Amino acid sequence: MTTELRRLRNYIDGEFRDAADGRTTEVVNPATGEAYATAPLSGPADVDAAMTAAQAAFPAWRDLVPGERQKTLLKIADAFEARAEELIAAESQNTGKPLGLTRDEEIPPMIDQIRFFAGAARLLEGRSAGEYMDGLTSIIRREPIGVCAQVAPWNYPMMMAVWKFAPALAAGNTVVIKPSDTTPASTVLIAEIIGGVLAELGHPQGVFNVICGDRETGRLMVEHSVPAMASITGSVRAGMQVAESASKDLKRVHLELGGKAPVVVFEDSDIAKAVEDISVAGFFNAGQDCTAATRVLVHESIHDEFVSALAKAASETRTGAPDDEDVLFGPLNNANQLAQVSGFIDRLPAHAKVEAGGHRVGDKGYFYAPTVVSGLKQDDEIVQHEVFGPVITVQSFSDEAQAVSYANGVEYALASSVWTKDHSRAMRMSKALDFGCVWINTHIPLVAEMPHGGFKKSGYGKDLSAYGFEDYTRIKHVMTSLDG
Repeated sequence: MTTELRRLRNYIDGEFRDAADGRTTEVVNPATGEAYATAPLSGPADVDAAMTAAQAAFPAWRDLVPGERQKTLLKIADAFEARAEELIAAESQNTGKPLGLTRDEEIPPMIDQIRFFAGAARLLEGRSAGEYMDGLTSIIRREPIGVCAQVAPWNYPMMMAVWKFAPALAAGNTVVIKPSDTTPASTVLIAEIIGGVLAELGHPQGVFNVICGDRETGRLMVEHSVPAMASITGSVRAGMQVAESASKDLKRVHLELGGKAPVVVFEDSDIAKAVEDISVAGFFNAGQDCTAATRVLVHESIHDEFVSALAKAASETRTGAPDDEDVLFGPLNNANQLAQVSGFIDRLPAHAKVEAGGHRVGDKGYFYAPTVVSGLKQDDEIVQHEVFGPVITVQSFSDEAQAVSYANGVEYALASSVWTKDHSRAMRMSKALDFGCVWINTHIPLVAEMPHGGFKKSGYGKDLSAYGFEDYTRIKHVMTSLDG
């Protein structure tokens, strides 16, 4: 007996639509490895329809007073809260994530972030007016950019959609967003929720549009003539492609890309607490997090003790089905990602030692065991490149200078952490670490009020916070004569 697949559709100008040419892709549940839905494989006609709708809706949305945009976003947050269980179910099918963790760790911050940007909508202001030449007054206006083409990743498809649309809408922009081709379900549901709020309040439906598709669909979005900005969360390769495509007509680009977070553990650290917190921060979401605590640097005097404790923690960490409440993480997102993670372990050099894990779990779905690898050198592939799986590497260092050199000695620069009881050392390290975020004696917490974003090949632009909000605005100077 063949189970009928769900039919996901694009959301353009308030209507659910198939791709204009009828093409679809299958969507696979990574916990089972089986297809559960089809989604449109959108082409030029679909992209053009979505951009046209967003462009037509922009003037009315831009011209709303900020309080009205705030009211809309607050209603969207309320609607997310009311339909949380539907969002959780869709996201779990998307990703295989544990239901309980999605309920506890993703829904509350998502709703909070929408409400934060609802408040930020009313703080869109420039500097005070002033006279900098005799007889002339200058005013700074902060304005929305226009239509934003946004591409969300598969590791946090639901939350990353929020990170993109919430500041964009709050600032007065309109949106066309594309989820990953492997995880479209929750974004399509978000379109239904937001569309309902827009209709209830009498706003143009083209304010928010969703088109499904693959990498080619994303390229078509970025190269389309309508968007004034392209925003992507994804791999370094994808970010470079977006930047290249956007350069053809000088679109503004916002990139949140990969990471290889160093976790620097000094000899005065509380080893038990550090191991507990780092193992969670490294294995959470199957390590599919650009800020994951994947690259641990430990002072040589406590290296062996730390590795032993971390390997024990890994062996006690479980992965499993979404409805199992005793697991920390679910499967890797897709078969290609399972192959990538496995490949890093298969290619380990002879001097590396797998202390825990290092293998697939089961033969159904894309589960991988919590893994710890020690004995590594700075130029090893697994140290230099993003694994994006439940794998923590460990290196030892001799002093603070070497710790900084190892930490900064990669192409990524998104997040990092320092573990020490010495406040002065923590402050020196926070200055020396070349990363967009430095946590001290913790790793991975994020709050709506503080910016998230990196340097180097981790991209540019900020998500969350007032800084992220400002990224979706442009600055205009207005000068007027006082002589009439």
